[in-house]
Amino acid sequence: MPMPMLRRDFLRRAAAVPLASGAGALWAASAATPRLLVVFLRGAYDAASVLVPVGSDDYYEARPRIAIARPGSGADAALALPDQSDWGLAPAWAESLLPLYERGQLAAIPFAGTHDLSRSHFETQDRIELGQSDDPAAVRDFRSGFLNRLAEVLGARDAIALTSDLPLILRGAVKVPNLALGSVGRGGVDARQTDLIRQMYAGTQLAGPVNDGFDVRQAAQRELMGGMEAASRNAITARGFEGEARRIGRLMRERYRLGFVDVGGWDTHVGQGAGTGALATRVGELGNGLAALAQELGEAAWRDTVVVVLSEFGRTFRENGNRGTDHGHGSTYWVLGGSVRGGRVAGEQVAVRQATLHQNRDWPVLNDYRGVFAGLFQPMYGLSPAQLGRVFEGVTPQPLGLV
Repeated sequence: MPMPMLRRDFLRRAAAVPLASGAGALWAASAATPRLLVVFLRGAYDAASVLVPVGSDDYYEARPRIAIARPGSGADAALALPDQSDWGLAPAWAESLLPLYERGQLAAIPFAGTHDLSRSHFETQDRIELGQSDDPAAVRDFRSGFLNRLAEVLGARDAIALTSDLPLILRGAVKVPNLALGSVGRGGVDARQTDLIRQMYAGTQLAGPVNDGFDVRQAAQRELMGGMEAASRNAITARGFEGEARRIGRLMRERYRLGFVDVGGWDTHVGQGAGTGALATRVGELGNGLAALAQELGEAAWRDTVVVVLSEFGRTFRENGNRGTDHGHGSTYWVLGGSVRGGRVAGEQVAVRQATLHQNRDWPVLNDYRGVFAGLFQPMYGLSPAQLGRVFEGVTPQPLGLV
């Protein structure tokens, strides 16, 4: 006979249920609204091992053991990019994202990031997700993330965080559900307990949010479980980012227009590797996941989807004594989608050499992340200057012509 649940257990589990927006309805996405997915690589990935500065002699001198070889140097060498002599692509993306780049559906933005100099993962992640002033003296509002402000400007009720907890980037006035995809089908609250929790809050002010949260979770689980079973029969793994990206693709194709997911494991202080190794494996998984997302969305939905991949900061130009890299500054962002004007390396750039490093150790930040996002949002959604100012106060959009 199952043990009875204590009230504190009900409260703890109910608090973990995501809150839906509105008065309980699951709002369908407007077909006229572009889809946007932000993929955050937590841990600060080494951009120079993905967009490789193959034209820089200094890069190869600074990384004698972990530099990725120039194109044509062997099986693990960087991939040549059309019309590019300064840059190559990680060999781990040969089958996944190189084809998108060649079709003009993937662009790189090097020297991108925030001007925050704390080199702290948590501090910098917070600053980016909030999208507020980089001034260290500025007071930050932790209740307002920039994707939530975008959703508010758009009047959107079709945003979702594919995370175990609601991230800062989606906190704010618009109530956004969160769902940890890895837990789908393995939830800690079964049907009987769900009914009991609903009954406990019936007639209270929390009844609406609790019911909304359960409705969102159950609807998402119904949509995803079929895909998980199909994946098992067709030998497509549900583990790792690729499996999650396929499920994200189904969710965004059918219901959501604004999404966020994070992928961890990028803090490579030790044993990073070069064209193969620990980092290359993770880069390959990321590439496979992004390619699977595009495939799962289907051609029509992919045409109105924009995916932005970013990290909190880059890593040091030089390798360290442990064949890894340490916390840096400038990074590379990636923008992909069916209608993205890609096939190029975009934004402000500088020659990659010792003399151009920030503080003699890192890539500089020449493309501020808020300007980059503002430059995407303005043409994507037709935002007025006033509307854009509500998302990023006082920021001038950087028009990269990618959308």
